Formats: sequence, C-alpha cells, structure tokens
Amino acid sequence: MGAEIVRTLHAAGANVAVHYRNSAADATALVAALNDARPRSATGIAADLLDAASLPRLVEACIAAFGRLDVLVNNASTFYPTPLGEISAAHWDDLLGTNLKAPLFLSQAAAGALRAAQGLIVNIADIHGQRPLRHHTTYSIAKAGLVMLTRSLARELAPEVRVNAIAPGPVMWPVGGADEALQAEIVARTALKRLGSPRDVALAARYFAVDAPFVTGQVLAVDGGRSVAW
Repeated sequence: MGAEIVRTLHAAGANVAVHYRNSAADATALVAALNDARPRSATGIAADLLDAASLPRLVEACIAAFGRLDVLVNNASTFYPTPLGEISAAHWDDLLGTNLKAPLFLSQAAAGALRAAQGLIVNIADIHGQRPLRHHTTYSIAKAGLVMLTRSLARELAPEVRVNAIAPGPVMWPVGGADEALQAEIVARTALKRLGSPRDVALAARYFAVDAPFVTGQVLAVDGGRSVAW
C-alpha cells in the first residue's frame, strides 16, 4: 500500500522520500524506478520508527534531499491477530508504537517544515479503528487512537497544516492470508460486493494532497461501503 501511495503521488508530480526499515531491497528498487522515470525525484531513508529520538533525522534527510516537506503520509503499520488472553506488554508496545506512537512523534518532528510549506499530514487508519475487529483488540485501540490523533492535530496545527486520515476497509488480505470462507463473507457484507486495492487508498491520498485544500480533520473510509453494510 505504501509503495502504491508513493507511485501515485510521484505520478502527480511530487518528489518522494521513501521510508523503510526491513525492506531495503524493495525500497531501493522502487526509488530506482521512480528516478528512472524522473531523475533525482526520489530518495530512500532508513529509520526505526519506534525510536522516537531518530525521527527528526528522518525529516532532516528529506529536507536535505528536496529542500522542503509538503506532505507526510503516516502509513507504517503492524497488524496480527492476538486473542485477549495472549496480549502481552511487548505486543502492546509493538502495535501501539507502530500504529500510534510513531505517527505522533513523526508529525511532531515534521510540524515545523509542514507549517512553513502550508502542508498536509495523511494518516492511514482503518475502519476497525471505529468498529473493533475480533482478536485484534490492541490493533483496533491503536487505530482508534490514530483517528483521534488526526482530529487533534488538525486543531493543533491549523491554520497552516491540514491533517486528514484514510480508513481502508477490505483492500488487502493479511500477510498470512485469510480463510476463503471468511473472505467470501467479508465481500458479501461489503456494499460494492468486491475488494478494493491499494490503488484506491493511494487515490484518496492524492485527493487530500491535490484536490482538498479546504478539508481537514476528516476520516475518509475507503471500504466499498463495508462500514455501512456490516
């Protein structure tokens, strides 16, 4: 999903800084392809988002590459099922750290540059931040926090910076897959009767970046109507 957001914003004319942690080869290939299409328009930056002290350096590297920062997309996420009885402190720290703590402190680090650019923050939330997902208590809590962070930052950073969120629904199955019967049930309970794609989420990000200068503090569900057809 992150790669598709990068490609879509790049195609709209943006220079892009691609953050990565564990997928260096994928990030390097993506940056190379974008630079082949438009020289010196993309760079890769490695960072551990759970290390809050390192986040200002990530912002500084972006500004060093391109001279400014107009849009921050908080897309990094951790997602895996954990029944209530198996939740541990490490599990809590991992999911809350990636899904909520990192967006907060990265937004804090980027706030000055975004104010100077009259910029935008886009947080990638989840429809399960507003309606919990069974066996994903910690994840749902984290995404609910990200929704409130979006609204809080919209007030905190106005009028210079807009802050919005995208709440995807069934656009990708978990990395470990999903039972075919469950997949069929989810599609059946989605108003449009089909899955979305990372491209649908990327187009929503482009909308906020390009076509929504008077929109802030909003959460856009990109879910094919799943949230109204439970």
